[in-house]
Amino acid sequence: MQTLNVDLGERSYPIHIGAKLLDQAALLEPHLAQKRVAIITNTTVAPLYLDQLSDTLTRLSVDILPIVLPDGEAYKNGETLNSIYDTLLKHRCERKTTLIALGGGVIGDLTGYAAASYLRGVPFIQAPTTLLAQVDSSVGGKTGINHPLGKNMIGAFYQPRVVLADTATLDTLPDRELSAGLAEIIKYGLIRDLPFFEWLESNMGKLRARNKEALAYAIHRSCQNKAAVVAADEREGGVRALLNLGHTFGHAIEAGMGYGNWLHGEAVAGGTVLAADLSCRMGWISEHDVDRVRALFRLAGLPDNAPDLGVEAYLDYMGLDKKVEEGKIRFVLLKSIGEAVVSGAPTGPLAAALSGFVQTP
Repeated sequence: MQTLNVDLGERSYPIHIGAKLLDQAALLEPHLAQKRVAIITNTTVAPLYLDQLSDTLTRLSVDILPIVLPDGEAYKNGETLNSIYDTLLKHRCERKTTLIALGGGVIGDLTGYAAASYLRGVPFIQAPTTLLAQVDSSVGGKTGINHPLGKNMIGAFYQPRVVLADTATLDTLPDRELSAGLAEIIKYGLIRDLPFFEWLESNMGKLRARNKEALAYAIHRSCQNKAAVVAADEREGGVRALLNLGHTFGHAIEAGMGYGNWLHGEAVAGGTVLAADLSCRMGWISEHDVDRVRALFRLAGLPDNAPDLGVEAYLDYMGLDKKVEEGKIRFVLLKSIGEAVVSGAPTGPLAAALSGFVQTP
């Protein structure tokens, strides 16, 4: 097991990375405010890991309330959130009842927002079971739900008490979901870690083959990068915005294609290629750099272009992005591979990127 710390003063917490962590009661016990827990999971993960986690908590004499939700990005909404509240209220869960998110990014975001808002705040634990959640969404305290007009538009910054990234859960992860997680891993190399990007170019085959040493290294390096950024800027007032490389375009892809039709990581890949192309059109990176970015996404089994939503549709969806300031869309773009910046974009290069670097859905 490897352990990192997200340094946020009194809100600091550990990230434990390793195999079979769901079996280790000692990692959970210090973070339980009372002997009562609600485990929030979904219909895909529950048959695989709910009993395992429940058995571990039972050894601590914990009273367990399972809440099993439908699976998919389409259910990351207010209706599902209310169903969590309904169950917590019906069972008279208290302010010291800990919520445990057992699942991928959707479950983590829903559980975190439920924890932030139920009784004005209850403790929660992240137990991510997908690669994307282990390297990105479970760390940093971003929680929330989607709105029909935009992704993650309703939510809160609310930190977990601990993150248990049990790498054994990746054994049951479908190949498509594994690739989706690789998009967020690639992101860290692009925005701030050129040596990691170069390592990924040489080792992507091992990651897709689920080589345990390679996966453990990539997860640890990704979490190191994210923990450092979050510690420097918890609420995204500055440098943390760089973690959204590809996400402004990517969220537009998810909304435009219908939530769940493109996985989040697939949309981030398509969005990152658009961001790289726009960076090139603005004279910051070369066409060769764009080709390297596209080639790495292909090696990861991810899209190396984006769906053709139409320029106006992209602009409309991106107008709801959380980085918009005074009505102007701001993008995370590349000054070079390994260095990202937040910037506006001239109309000409932006329209050219949106119209010239897409594929038909």
